[in-house]
Amino acid sequence: MRIRIAAIGRVRGGAEAQLIEDYRDRIAIAGKMLSLGPIDIVEAEAQRAGDKEREAELLIGHAPAGARKILLDERGDEWPSRTLAEKLARWRDGGAPGVCFWIGGPDGASPGLRAAADDKLAFGPQTWPHKLVRVMLLEQIYRAVTILGGNPYHRG
Repeated sequence: MRIRIAAIGRVRGGAEAQLIEDYRDRIAIAGKMLSLGPIDIVEAEAQRAGDKEREAELLIGHAPAGARKILLDERGDEWPSRTLAEKLARWRDGGAPGVCFWIGGPDGASPGLRAAADDKLAFGPQTWPHKLVRVMLLEQIYRAVTILGGNPYHRG
């Protein structure tokens, strides 16, 4: 099952970019035998900063047909790592062609984007920088893959 992250804004370099590539590589290797991955990352930018409706159009347009759509949203549900692993396995085993995680712009998601999402995922009540959210999401996907593969990376 293919996994896509569609995000508003670009990560041009720095420590976050290195971590993003590291986790993408790890997921590609560990997920191959589990039919999870590879990870596609699509970055988009609206013409005007804060144009939540345009950002929603861009993100919705980057969701592959039939993919499960997950919006990262501070008002979403908090999934333990094992829950994310179970959901990925259930979607894969249920025949979903993919999953698309949406990361909106710094002004949040529009009501239309929230309505279009199948699920909403929160990384707690804190506000996180968007570059860091990508790293955190990739790490959690990698952790889910290791849980499903029985790898000792996940110890909790």
